Amino acid sequence: MTTERKYTFSWSTIGDQLAIARPSLGATTRVEVYRLLQYTLRDILEEDYGHQKTDEIFRRAGAVAGREFFNKFCTDVEDIPGLVMVIENKFRDLGMGLFRVESINLEDLCFTLNVEEDLDCSGLPDTNEQICVYDEGFIQGILESFTGKKFEVREIDCWCTGARTCRFSANAVG
Repeated sequence: MTTERKYTFSWSTIGDQLAIARPSLGATTRVEVYRLLQYTLRDILEEDYGHQKTDEIFRRAGAVAGREFFNKFCTDVEDIPGLVMVIENKFRDLGMGLFRVESINLEDLCFTLNVEEDLDCSGLPDTNEQICVYDEGFIQGILESFTGKKFEVREIDCWCTGARTCRFSANAVG
């Protein structure tokens, strides 16, 4: 495996001068454009590395994004209710989905979470497959950043399995 890298993610990589760079179009775009990027990237990765490795790559990328999301928006949060409120508000504000906590077991650090109107999959055809592995990593990254513990996050219901909402089980491990 090569370790040569062109860059390491930082928020400056994705640009912070949009008022100058996109004075007419601004910071928003359509969901189809985001999904075009995501699913063409997935297509090429699956072609080269297969389904399981692609899921692993998407989950790892999601975890990086979740950590960066936490570092940008959540570092002032002091408790789980505050963290949930920030995530709910930012998900809505950024058009990522409607984040909700279905249940929490604070003693064991077990969560059941929902994302309705999910950016990645809401409205896609039913495939009987849970496809939100990027979201699994994203949630994992947030929870690990907040708690300092390792988490395993798995999607348990998905729009693409007919559930019409994405539900995730998040459990501290180790």
